[in-house]
Amino acid sequence: MHMADYDDQLVTSKVWSDPRHIEQRLAELTEHMENVIQKYLRQEYASIEKYNEKAGEIAEPYRILVVFDFPVNFGEDSFRRLLSVVQSGPRCGVYAIIVSDLERDLPYGVDLATLEQFCLTIQERGKSLFLKNFSQCLVIPDTPPELVIGTEERPTLFGRIIKEVSVQAREARTVQVPFAKMLDLFTEQINMDRRRYLGSPTTLRASESITWWQGETSEQIVIPLGRTGARGVQCLQLGSKGTVVHGLIVGRTGSGKSTLLHTLITSAAQLYPPDELELYLVDFKQGVEFKIYATEGMALPHARVVAIESEREFGLSVLQGLEVEHQRRSDFFKAATARLGTRVENITEYRRATGDKLPRILLIVDEFQVFFMEDDPIASEAARILDFLVRQGRSSGIHILLSTQSLSGSYNLSRSTVDQMAVRIALQCSEADSRLILADDNPAARLLSRPGEAIYNDANGLVEGNHPFQVAWLPDDERVTYLRQICDLARKQDYRPPRSMIVFEGNAPARVEQNRPLEELLTAPAWPRELRRFEAWLGEPIAIADPLAASFRRQSGNNLLIVGQRDEHAAGMMLTALMSLAAQHAPDSNLGIPARFYILDFGAVDAPYADQWKLWADRVPHLVRLGRRRELPTLIAEVAQEVEQRLEDETRAAMEPELYLVIFGLQRARDLQAEEDMSFTFSSLEDEPAAPSPAQQFATIVREGPDVGAHVLAWCDTVRNLNRALDRRTQREFIMRCAFQMGAEDSTILLDTPLAAKLGLYRAFFYDEDEGRSIKFRPYGQPPAEWLQWAGEQLRTRMLEHLGGDGHRVDIMKD
Repeated sequence: MHMADYDDQLVTSKVWSDPRHIEQRLAELTEHMENVIQKYLRQEYASIEKYNEKAGEIAEPYRILVVFDFPVNFGEDSFRRLLSVVQSGPRCGVYAIIVSDLERDLPYGVDLATLEQFCLTIQERGKSLFLKNFSQCLVIPDTPPELVIGTEERPTLFGRIIKEVSVQAREARTVQVPFAKMLDLFTEQINMDRRRYLGSPTTLRASESITWWQGETSEQIVIPLGRTGARGVQCLQLGSKGTVVHGLIVGRTGSGKSTLLHTLITSAAQLYPPDELELYLVDFKQGVEFKIYATEGMALPHARVVAIESEREFGLSVLQGLEVEHQRRSDFFKAATARLGTRVENITEYRRATGDKLPRILLIVDEFQVFFMEDDPIASEAARILDFLVRQGRSSGIHILLSTQSLSGSYNLSRSTVDQMAVRIALQCSEADSRLILADDNPAARLLSRPGEAIYNDANGLVEGNHPFQVAWLPDDERVTYLRQICDLARKQDYRPPRSMIVFEGNAPARVEQNRPLEELLTAPAWPRELRRFEAWLGEPIAIADPLAASFRRQSGNNLLIVGQRDEHAAGMMLTALMSLAAQHAPDSNLGIPARFYILDFGAVDAPYADQWKLWADRVPHLVRLGRRRELPTLIAEVAQEVEQRLEDETRAAMEPELYLVIFGLQRARDLQAEEDMSFTFSSLEDEPAAPSPAQQFATIVREGPDVGAHVLAWCDTVRNLNRALDRRTQREFIMRCAFQMGAEDSTILLDTPLAAKLGLYRAFFYDEDEGRSIKFRPYGQPPAEWLQWAGEQLRTRMLEHLGGDGHRVDIMKD
């Protein structure tokens, strides 16, 4: 039992003494022997030794059964299984060592003579040991070392033996099937039946490894996963038979599930070109397993969606997109039927009839149970779409592969949906999970003993469908090499995907450089004209959708309020919003100036973003007034005066450009906080009214400004400080609100929902009272200085062209 300290698999965790446990362990051994004989030896190999000579890395280990004090706690069933072990075990590499007390009474059904027929028996006579049936053959055993471990500093001989054997045995249990070797074996299988695997009768030369991008998916998808038997390759096959369309993968932590997924994805990308197979990769795990497939230089051309640390909302949007794709393909089939006069009902018939390369789609969702961790509309809708796709996806060529560490627990994915997924891959897992993923009477996965060892079953989990295999090992550096080769192949063949890859990185803020609408706006040859609303982009929604934007119109309440203690994210959102607005405002045809921006920065002077405001102001060709606390009264008064003048002259107001007032750090702008005046003063009618304070002027700007084109964008750190800075009436004038993570009560006050309490690090919530929409999104991080410079140069170049190349006039306008 000291060996269990190093690896409990060496001694099956414990010494078993209970009759029920004894029978269970013997049942596992006889089940293992059945698998070895039926799956590995058959009529091809006479013994486990012959098989292991060919198997190489996946050689089957020997098993030693030690029975002490037989027949204590043995019954008729246990004895029958023991007899099977000693009779058939040696061919399978299973051997028994049995110590029996002949003075004990034998239970009913136990016949020691029958057992001895298959054993070499050593019998004690007096104080000596003899081989039975060879009475003159004396057996003199070696003297064992003293059975004491000793101390760490001074171990005994026995202690040194136990430690050394245990460590080396643990290392020997590590099995790695090289990915390249698996591909070589797969080439041999292709040569035997090319049409079965690649849909083509062409044969590869014996010395030729698998040729890249030769597969076609009109009939099915075949993806090599690892080795099975001495020379076989286990493949994932989807679409080959009526019910073999979707799959489930279960494996506990450390079982090799991530290795299996990487092997599957890399194999598929090698075998099939992107116009034959599209991949949708969604990872709900707190990690970056799929990030490499979206990394520049290694971005997988097959991938349409790559989600890293995904959110439930984004995963749901992927399912919704596939539901739309299914309907789109169904429309293709109907149109082809009408056009050709031949009934076209599925992807195979469509490709044969039209010759169009309509690719199959493989959706892989790791830790899919996250969909159902809460009993809410997201879980219900995800369950509905998954059930629809597993039932209807076969015809349109949409295949789903769901992966999880455990199926145990109460999830909303119905059992009827699981029953439609015929392919089951079980790695190391509990007996309960083995019965859930395979079948109630199929606990075979509980016997898997090493990482990467798995059972492939494409018979809905029935026992007869079990196929043991070892997942191919693909180290990170080799995977990088393969991905680079795939990308190089795509460039050589000038492959251009029909749609750009959608990447969702839940562990990082959104990047403004990936905002395609804003990029198109900045690089457009001319200013947009006659806009009635101006989009200020804030981040990316947790869904496959356009970037999230706050819409500014000349309408009461059209101000933006950001609340939360993520000052860097708030600054990133503000800067991106300002650049978005600057790109949409053309110079006025009469006054020759674009929109104006007033920025009051109360952020920390040593913050990483402290210099970004000036950098932005220097880059754009617009009029920008930038100040801190001392400039507050002057700038607020100037904006308030502009608002008053526009209110008095509607004609002038309609001609004036938009004006944006930015308050970054409302909690520090003490001059804008209304003061409670508890004193009593007496004044005559002739006294002039007191000049309005900055707080009063700011309240007027917020309330009256949007109607005449003056909008406020403000950030405050907490709801408590917001209540100190603005009264409730002024707060209601901000109909667009963003919130970072905060308490449920504050979230309800600000957004009319407690959902902001569940937000993570790179998450925010947007609420538009006017449009009645609430959206969870990833806010933009700090725009890189290089991007700010590039964007500003784009606007200055366009302004110069508008003014006939008069750069001096642009500088005068800014001054």
